[in-house]
Amino acid sequence: MLEQYFGDYITVGVFIATGALLVGGGLIVAGLIRPKNPNKVKSEIYECGIEPIGDGWSQTHIRYYIFALLFLIFDVEAVFIFPWALIIEGFADAGQGLYVLIVMFLFIFTLLEGLLYAIRKGVLRWE
Repeated sequence: MLEQYFGDYITVGVFIATGALLVGGGLIVAGLIRPKNPNKVKSEIYECGIEPIGDGWSQTHIRYYIFALLFLIFDVEAVFIFPWALIIEGFADAGQGLYVLIVMFLFIFTLLEGLLYAIRKGVLRWE
């Protein structure tokens, strides 16, 4: 039994090593056969055909991060709700359906509470 246990790890190790060799070999071959013709034009920043002016640093407004965070919160909510919706019937058959339903409503309520807090703080108002 111990040999089968370590045999599974050896199989995974062989697949990882094979993948690393394929990727590394591809990068080495590409580096050897690519054309090497560096010049000033190739090292310039490309901005949709417009000549770059000034430096490339621009600060992003904090609202973008807040919107991204809110999207992430509700995306995670969907990740939890879809599997829950698939297995709720099994819990209902086992007599735990009401408990699981209450727990999920508490989860959704907590997320909605966070959304209402963001709305009341004016985070979602774009000015």
